[in-house]
Amino acid sequence: MNDLSHIAFIMDGNGRWGFKKKKSRNYGHLAGVKTVQKIVEASILFKIPVISFYVFSTENWKRPRSEINYLFNLINIYFKKEINNIIKNNIKIVISGNLRKLPLKISKILKTAIIKTKKNKKLTINLAINYGSKAEIVDSIKKINSNSQKITEENIEKNLDSNLPFPDILVRTGDQKRLSNFMLWQLAYTEIFFLKKLWPDFTKNDLKKIINKYHKVKRNFGGI
Repeated sequence: MNDLSHIAFIMDGNGRWGFKKKKSRNYGHLAGVKTVQKIVEASILFKIPVISFYVFSTENWKRPRSEINYLFNLINIYFKKEINNIIKNNIKIVISGNLRKLPLKISKILKTAIIKTKKNKKLTINLAINYGSKAEIVDSIKKINSNSQKITEENIEKNLDSNLPFPDILVRTGDQKRLSNFMLWQLAYTEIFFLKKLWPDFTKNDLKKIINKYHKVKRNFGGI
């Protein structure tokens, strides 16, 4: 049975789910946050050490300003409301992406969450916010050059945004079959599961089925 240390999620379909319910895209984003909470609880139950959520990409700045502001407000409200529960449940928060380009209020609340949870060990949640994998790889190479190091795979990996095990599983909801500039380096040998379900409809049982399928996969990593 394959070891499982990290599951990553591309949470696609929130806006379409909102329209499907004859509401707004923002209504779908709100429902998506509730699904995140359910998957966090399920991850603790299934004893998954690390999970990553693709929250906001570098390309998402192209969206309407009203939607961007709503997404950031959801982040702000969530951490103000849940930070004590996060600490109580021994959850560690880490961030991938460029926080410097985020609104100051959001950057501060994320940095506070990182500091307050840095010693927690039950579950690590990696939030990819203002994240783009191509930019991450370029930044890693710049760090290597600035330190006069050799450009090797090992050094590139050392200088990526987060020092986490690479995902064993990637789940993308929303019936789209692409990576959308997410963890392109880290996903080289990841088992990828594309689901037709929109993110707000994704359940603990869906996650359990994926984990069970993963445990049955023969992982060769280029071998036989």
